[in-house]
Amino acid sequence: MKIDLIKRLAMGAFVGCFVGLLVAVFISLQAGPQNISFSGTDIINLFLGCIVAGWGFSLTGAIYEKEDLALPYQIIFQMGIGMTVLFLVAVYLHWMPITLGIGPIITWILIACVFAAIFWCGFYIYYYLLARNLNKKIVSK
Repeated sequence: MKIDLIKRLAMGAFVGCFVGLLVAVFISLQAGPQNISFSGTDIINLFLGCIVAGWGFSLTGAIYEKEDLALPYQIIFQMGIGMTVLFLVAVYLHWMPITLGIGPIITWILIACVFAAIFWCGFYIYYYLLARNLNKKIVSK
């Protein structure tokens, strides 16, 4: 149990930081790298905020071990809590432009949902292929 928790925390921190840096790179490329500067505080906030957001998604991934719950409910549970944690972190660290009106907020949420869906699908495909390969090994023995 402790090892599983440590693995989930580590994976959440890793994926959260990867996504955060990926978004920072996309923002820099879109605005022009010469026009962007990140302060030390920005980098620390990005690092810690991404870790917390990653934990929100990775720790709730334990719901997939509960086999008596249908997959759509598991997805709604994980994404709902993960997106709530991400939303709270984004508001707290001023990543989300809440002072600019509803349009940028909706855009931000849609982009966050697209990233979450892409990574969810990636993990789903990975674990599906892993299970398929394990099943083949069991059948061939």
